Amino acid sequence: MTTPVLLLGITLLVSIVAGIALGPTTVALPDVLRYLGKAITGGSIHPDEVTSYSIVWNVRAPRVLLAAVVGAGLALVGVAVQALVRNALADPFVLGISSGASVGATAVVVFGFFAGLGVLALSTAAFLGALGATALVYLAARSKLGLTPLRLVLTGVALAYGFQAVMSVLIFMSPNGQAAASVLFWLLGSLGAATWASLPLAAAGVAVGMVVLVRKATTLDVMAMGDETAASLGTDVASLRRWLFLLTAVVTGLLVAVSGAIGFVGLVLPHVVRMVVGSGHRNVLIVAPLAGASFLVWVDLLARTLVAPEELPLGVITALIGVPVFIVVMRRRGYSFGGR
Repeated sequence: MTTPVLLLGITLLVSIVAGIALGPTTVALPDVLRYLGKAITGGSIHPDEVTSYSIVWNVRAPRVLLAAVVGAGLALVGVAVQALVRNALADPFVLGISSGASVGATAVVVFGFFAGLGVLALSTAAFLGALGATALVYLAARSKLGLTPLRLVLTGVALAYGFQAVMSVLIFMSPNGQAAASVLFWLLGSLGAATWASLPLAAAGVAVGMVVLVRKATTLDVMAMGDETAASLGTDVASLRRWLFLLTAVVTGLLVAVSGAIGFVGLVLPHVVRMVVGSGHRNVLIVAPLAGASFLVWVDLLARTLVAPEELPLGVITALIGVPVFIVVMRRRGYSFGGR
């Protein structure tokens, strides 16, 4: 277990530095390290270096770090949601949370809601939309038996279609002809609006989520055996599934609010990690975020360099990579997808 964590930790550090150095305008590695050191320690730079310093510290550093946070969070929540609904095909967006966030974001783009919040308007509306979707899914899915996996998945999928219909109506009614393009780009995921201000809340949410989930790893292993087995071992399954649903919803809402809906990270990476470290949740919950962070840093680098100066949505690249990887994993490990 120590070896994968060490290797992925080193990979993540190298990825972050490479992500900051590379781009449409490449900054030499020694200069990147020097600028980062000056920014952290409050040192001064030569006036001729102001442009390069601004690219490194004000533009790329927050974007690359946010990519790492979002990638780690999506992988983490992917593991949690798959445990929550006991479904290997589940990902952070299966419960309709991202669709609810999309309605909030669309309302900002189309009608200018929360305009007084400036650059935070989109993130605020998306997060509120995610929380609203969470409440609706919870109210619709709960029963006398609590939150059962099948009811959660079916309710989430059904409401996701409803939220998408609302979003389509909002776009159709928009007086802004560019609204559809703006919303579509956000829906497919983008870190183009990343700033230092957008980093702390998302990072805190992922950190808290990871600590809580790792502490509950043994309980998640028990729940994976089935509700009856878990109950016979003294686990309050209804209460566990309720707080797990709330935790994953909040973390997913925070991530979608700053990056849009980036697919396949939370679906594929947990399975790839399980192939390396086994199915025990403690190991998976530690390794998957490191893998997700490194992966999304490189995806973001590709997004802003492949067709520079234009930028590709992150979800396009994650899908192009994730679909073939998922098929390969499924064919190699068919038994982990519900039988041979």
